[in-house]
Amino acid sequence: MKNDIKHIKFDNKTNPKSYFEIVQIEELLTRKLDHDICKNHLVKFYIILFITEGEGFHTVDFVDYPYQKGTILLIRKDQIQKFFKSPNVKGFLLIFTEEFVISHLSKLEAIKSFQLFNELLSFPKIQLDPNDIAFSDFSTLINQMQLEYKIKDEYSISITRSALHMVITKLSRTKFKNEQLLGKKKYLAEFLSFQQLVEEHCFQHKKVMYYADKMGCSTKTINNIVNAILNKPAKTFIDEIAIIQIKRLLIGSDEPIKEIAYTSGFDDPANFFKYFKKHVGTSPEIFRKSHR
Repeated sequence: MKNDIKHIKFDNKTNPKSYFEIVQIEELLTRKLDHDICKNHLVKFYIILFITEGEGFHTVDFVDYPYQKGTILLIRKDQIQKFFKSPNVKGFLLIFTEEFVISHLSKLEAIKSFQLFNELLSFPKIQLDPNDIAFSDFSTLINQMQLEYKIKDEYSISITRSALHMVITKLSRTKFKNEQLLGKKKYLAEFLSFQQLVEEHCFQHKKVMYYADKMGCSTKTINNIVNAILNKPAKTFIDEIAIIQIKRLLIGSDEPIKEIAYTSGFDDPANFFKYFKKHVGTSPEIFRKSHR
């Protein structure tokens, strides 16, 4: 399979032991890289994108998000993104791996931290008021991380990790206040386990029964779990994840659509066409052409 989408792994050449990097957006847009960041590429790490000046757009999983001063975009590992070159934009990317965050957190705290990046649970965009204290607090924490990133002594990584955890926690508070993030909701841990299974097996298994068996419970319990978190049936959620992954295959490869149908778990390509059009509203061919 010829893959047009570059898979970008975390690679901090200036501080390989850190698993964290802070980059100015304006500098990144002029940097010579082995891939074009203005084309779709899949990231194998987490990103917090913070805009301090200017306006523009950033694409995450085929959705164009407009941004302005105070915009924060949250990008999860294995999502597809692309930049647009905006001449006046300034800001920062906080880039890090799971290991960097969870190495000093309890399991509960880790779940809470990464819930922030789960686009299936909450909107990936936060807009801070530049005149509000939250914007000032966020800017201060980023400045602290910038300073520690340059110092690079034996304390820098711990201080940076703590500052990043504060950033994530403050953003979680902001989302919770705006009713964009779940609080201590029943079934959250079970839902996240279900989500992980679906993301791993949705091409081969699109029926709720399979996941109920894997989790050792009934289909009714699975539906109760998903309904409690997202207010929708489990089958709808399975289809949503399958469609996201099919879109990634359509954009990320030159494989004939017939082959993608087979990869996605359909024995008959005609059923694949019907399934995709039902959930996306257009054919796989048109979707592929519109994102090339």
